[in-house]
Amino acid sequence: MNGPQAGLLSDGRRLHLNHGPIDLIIEAFGKEPEVRGGYEQATARFQTILAELVAELPDLRSAASSRPRVLQGSTARRMEAAVCPLAGENFITPMAAVAGAVADEILAAMLAGRRLEKAYVNNGGDSALHLGAGQSMRLAVAGAGKGFGDRILIHAEDGVRGVATSGWRGRSFSLGIADAVTVLARSGTEADAAATIIANAVDLPGHPAIRREPARALAPDSDLGDRLVTTGVGALTAREVGEALDSGLAEADKLQRRGLIEGAALFLNGEVRVCGDVLAKTPRLKVFEGGLVHG
Repeated sequence: MNGPQAGLLSDGRRLHLNHGPIDLIIEAFGKEPEVRGGYEQATARFQTILAELVAELPDLRSAASSRPRVLQGSTARRMEAAVCPLAGENFITPMAAVAGAVADEILAAMLAGRRLEKAYVNNGGDSALHLGAGQSMRLAVAGAGKGFGDRILIHAEDGVRGVATSGWRGRSFSLGIADAVTVLARSGTEADAAATIIANAVDLPGHPAIRREPARALAPDSDLGDRLVTTGVGALTAREVGEALDSGLAEADKLQRRGLIEGAALFLNGEVRVCGDVLAKTPRLKVFEGGLVHG
């Protein structure tokens, strides 16, 4: 594996950071010296972040509880803090929040001592946002092979600073059958962890049309061990789709009432469920695979 790579994209505005499985697209807005300095700080922080995570992988791959463990790295601590409120009733490990935590960590490094109007760090669709006073950012819902769908406008006062997507079609394993669940939260780490839990809850346990395999059989080092993860979803009736989505929506509503998320959009077989005022403002959310992307 090559070491950390950094460089501006061809547009000259966005910074690309890559190391192993971590692939970040970063954009900052503000005066040029502030943006340049922020990019330098993000690049410097990025140099060791993967090594720090690897050093604590045994703990990060083990089940969380409601009592946070003492972890060494700041990114690992972000992960642990995000999953502990979700543990207990649910099986979850800190790895459920790794993409969002990396985005948050790099964003924090970029902002330190800088005056930036707004910025984002996009880690494969799981993103951390910075919005200064009076600023806003548009997030676009990507339709499955149909270009961009509706755009959601996030204002600084909305309190949304993270967005993440989970589902069985994504890059990570899921215990549920959601095509996608996108969550808005106060940080990328919290959004990432909650999206995992809500996507797991969109399910029809024991349904014959759903194919599942032990996670360990697909990835020997998976933090899910022998738990059955979804590998295929066959034909479902409209009633069954509604039942699965309503199960996930109940979980999303519960997390919102606890103040753990700002909103969520759940997708399965062309049907949608939404909670949260910010997402409810968008009248026509479309089915997508890639989650929310920056527009």
